[in-house]
Amino acid sequence: MKIRKATASDAAHLVRFINMAADDLPLHFWHKTVGPDGDPWAWGEERAARETGNFSYRNAWLAEVEGNVAACLLGYAAEVEPGPIDPDTPPIFVPLLELEALAPGSWYLNVLATYETFRGKGSGSALLAHAETVAASAGHASISLIAADTHQDALRLYASKGYREVARRSVVKGDWAVDANEWLLLMKPIGA
Repeated sequence: MKIRKATASDAAHLVRFINMAADDLPLHFWHKTVGPDGDPWAWGEERAARETGNFSYRNAWLAEVEGNVAACLLGYAAEVEPGPIDPDTPPIFVPLLELEALAPGSWYLNVLATYETFRGKGSGSALLAHAETVAASAGHASISLIAADTHQDALRLYASKGYREVARRSVVKGDWAVDANEWLLLMKPIGA
């Protein structure tokens, strides 16, 4: 297995991993953004290929197995002093922003996802270890992440690697079809 920095040309992989990690919430939002005549995947790829922004390829690493992209890690520094949530924020995102605000100054692991054919082969564990290296080298004392209560395999992996639940918020569904009922904020101290 090889872990490498993502490039702009990896955008098609990145959007699939971003969407996979959040139970189709990104795709749901991208559909609303581009409207009935737009291409939500193309819009997501455009965002992933940008030089700046949280979902930029510059914040992502890919695990490759035998030359094939297998898994993705996307993360960045959380705000040290989170401000108030913009009143125009779609309600579906409010619980996520509330949880993010409870982990100021951490390194926020936003996406950890593996293509189905590569699951169970250690990519997730390798990328979590890589996240710790990245976070520690950037001077962060902890890593935070948010997972849905329905992601049982991921929750077991996080627990086995020392992540502990800090808080929960109810999932706001609106017209988003998802089985999850709660978002869980997990944290792990690092570098100590």
